[in-house]
Amino acid sequence: MKKMILTLGAIFALSTVAYADGNAFTPLNFNDTTYGTTPAPAAVTSAATEEATGNGNIQNAIQQLDNAQIDIRNDLLNAKTKYADIDAQYKLVKTERNALKKQIRTVEKRIREIDRAKEKIRKNMI
Repeated sequence: MKKMILTLGAIFALSTVAYADGNAFTPLNFNDTTYGTTPAPAAVTSAATEEATGNGNIQNAIQQLDNAQIDIRNDLLNAKTKYADIDAQYKLVKTERNALKKQIRTVEKRIREIDRAKEKIRKNMI
C-alpha cells in the first residue's frame, strides 16, 4: 500500500514538473506574408461572427432547457397538489366508510337483540 502511494506521488510530482511552464504545447506562428498570401479581413470577421452566433445558440438552448425544467416543476407541483386533495378526500371517505360500517354493525346487533326478545316472548306465551 505504501509503495503504491509513493509511486502515485512520484508520478504526480513528475507530471507537474513536465508542465511547469503552464503550457505543454507551444504553437508555431508562421508568417503568411512569406508565402505571398494575406488573409482576407472578411474571413476573420466571419469566424468571429460564427463564434458569437454559436454562443448565442448555446445560450438560447440553455435558456429553453431552463424554461422546460420550470414548466416540468410546475407540473410536478400541480400533480402534488392534486394528489394531496385526492388523498384528503380518500381519507375523508375512508373515515366515513368506517363510521357507517360501525353504525351498520350496531343496527344489526339491535335487530338481532329484538329478534331474540320476540322469540323469548313467544316461548313464554306457549
